[in-house]
Amino acid sequence: MKEVNIESNLSEQQKAVVTMNNIHKSYTGQQIQTHALQGISLDIYQGEFVAITGPSGCGKSTLLSIMGLMDSASEGDYQLSDIQTSGLTVDQRSQIRNRHIGYVFQSFNLIDTLSVFENVALVLEHRNCRKGEIKTRVEASLEQVGMSHRKHYKPNQLSGGQQQRIAIARALVGAPDLLLVDEPTGNLDTKNGDQVMNLLAELNKQGATIVMVTHDSRYTRCANRQIQLLDGQIVTEQKVKGAA
Repeated sequence: MKEVNIESNLSEQQKAVVTMNNIHKSYTGQQIQTHALQGISLDIYQGEFVAITGPSGCGKSTLLSIMGLMDSASEGDYQLSDIQTSGLTVDQRSQIRNRHIGYVFQSFNLIDTLSVFENVALVLEHRNCRKGEIKTRVEASLEQVGMSHRKHYKPNQLSGGQQQRIAIARALVGAPDLLLVDEPTGNLDTKNGDQVMNLLAELNKQGATIVMVTHDSRYTRCANRQIQLLDGQIVTEQKVKGAA
C-alpha cells in the first residue's frame, strides 16, 4: 500500500461539528431486543478525520446512520453543529441532511440512467438552486476529485474507483459541514482503494471534516483519530500515530 501522510489541521479551539451524549439504539424483532448502540458519547471537531473501526456487527454502520440522520437514536442527544436533532421528524432530518451532511456509500448509489454531471447535480436540484449555480458547483466538485473529464459518462462506463470518486464529488457539492464515508474501499481493489484514501486525506487537508467507517486497519493511518467499537460501545479512542 502506498503510504498516505496527513497532517492534522485541527486547532485546540475548533468548533464541535458532532456532539453525541449517551446515544442508545435498540431494535425489537420476534420478541427479542437487540442493543446496537449502548451509551455512545463523543465529540467530533471541525477539520478532524475520524476513523471508526471494529468487528462486523459492533454498531459502526448504525452509528454512522444516526450521525447522518438516516436513522434516529432510541435514547440520548445528538447535536449537529448548532442543530439539536433529537425528536425531529423524518422530513426535518432529510432537510438538515441535504443541507449539512455529505454521505459516501460503499455501494456508490449512483443512478445508471443519469450522467456523472446529473448524478452530482441532484443534491443541488433538491435545494432548488439556479441552473448557473448548479453548473458552476458541479464542475468545481468534479474538478476537485479529478473527474471533470468524465462528466458526460454514465456510471456503468466507469471503473469502481472512478465511481467512488463521483460519489465523493456528489457528497461534496453541497459544501457540507460533515462528510460521512461508509467503507469507501470495500468494493475496490488495493490500487483504487489507495487512490480513494489519498483523495480523502487531501480533502481533509483542505478543511473537510470526515468520519469514516472502515474494517481495513491499513487505512486508519489516514485519520487523525481512531474510535473502536465493540458490542455497541466505545472501547478505545486514540490519536493515530503520526497524526498531529
